[in-house]
Amino acid sequence: MMNNPKLNCDYQKLDTPFLLVDKPVLRSNLARLSKEIEGMGAELRPHFKTLKSLDAAPYLLAENVSPVTVSTLKEAEALACEGYTNIIYAVGISGDKLPRVYQLLSMGVDLKVLLDSKEQAQVPNQYSEDNRCAIPALIEIDCDGHRGGIDPNSPELLELAELLHRGSAQFKGVLTHAGESYRCFDETSLRAAAENEVKAALNAANRLRDAGLPCEIVSIGSTPTAHRYQNLQGITEVRAGVYGLFDLVMAGIGVCNLNDIAARVVTTVIGHNKEKGWVFIDAGWMALSSDRGTAEQPKDCGYGLLTDSTGCLLDKLQVTAVNQEHGIVSAVDGGSINFDALPIGSRLQILPNHACATASMHSHYHVFDKQNNSYEIWTRIQGW
Repeated sequence: MMNNPKLNCDYQKLDTPFLLVDKPVLRSNLARLSKEIEGMGAELRPHFKTLKSLDAAPYLLAENVSPVTVSTLKEAEALACEGYTNIIYAVGISGDKLPRVYQLLSMGVDLKVLLDSKEQAQVPNQYSEDNRCAIPALIEIDCDGHRGGIDPNSPELLELAELLHRGSAQFKGVLTHAGESYRCFDETSLRAAAENEVKAALNAANRLRDAGLPCEIVSIGSTPTAHRYQNLQGITEVRAGVYGLFDLVMAGIGVCNLNDIAARVVTTVIGHNKEKGWVFIDAGWMALSSDRGTAEQPKDCGYGLLTDSTGCLLDKLQVTAVNQEHGIVSAVDGGSINFDALPIGSRLQILPNHACATASMHSHYHVFDKQNNSYEIWTRIQGW
């Protein structure tokens, strides 16, 4: 990657560990999914939870009214201050969050909240009545038993929608997330998960409309299924987050290649233990996270795979253990370490298991663009 003299100079001056983002790869990943989803007639509503940077927002969102998903109100507030107005807060709502929701609505932001129970629905209804507002709400649908949500065939779906529609809040539609797609490791099961997600959302929407209830939004999405839809007729929008950066989990599922991974942690070799076959690096779980998302996949990548500074994969090496501020690189699958090729002071790059988790350990991205000979620092939004 670092074949440009100026970029190489910037790269070498930075203290390790740091989080590097390859900008051309990021932009290619974003454009790929946008083209696929919009080509099937739906809107792409990117999830901000991975990148979490206002510097990255223009690459995700073409206009201030472009749809976006957030996982924290801190993200929503930061986006709102930059003029972005079409937001779904895709985490179950609780009463203590509603004053902040109300403040965003007062700023002209179309912020929709998420819920899946009568108890939850009563909260925005009452708050809306007390504050003479109408909090827009979506009902979460359970499409695969992964987490929360209401069965699309449940009588509770109609009861909950009716409660919102007749109450002071504003019922906007349904949302589902195919979380079980993260356990799909072949094309057949991945396509089945995508088809099932679409079917569950449309089933819920049709039941609501047949009952005379409005269902403006039919929102689906996960990065694995987003790359495998065949027909989105009736679906209004697709959500996905990690598709911009990608990671080893996504590569293990089969929706990207290692070359599509746009983020990696740059680290320095700080020691050898030749007797044990270890190379020590200055990136521990504080730089990589403790995420072991590939552990249940056919290929376990430890705490990350390694490349050299040009991005060339170091075959049969991985980060096998992490402490707070240092990691251990070992050979796997019958490989061996050439210690002379990894001298103390040399730099390596680590492909992350889970880009969201690894990115959360860093306050900034160091963004390199070798095509345009540029280097930038992007600041991440931290907190809740």
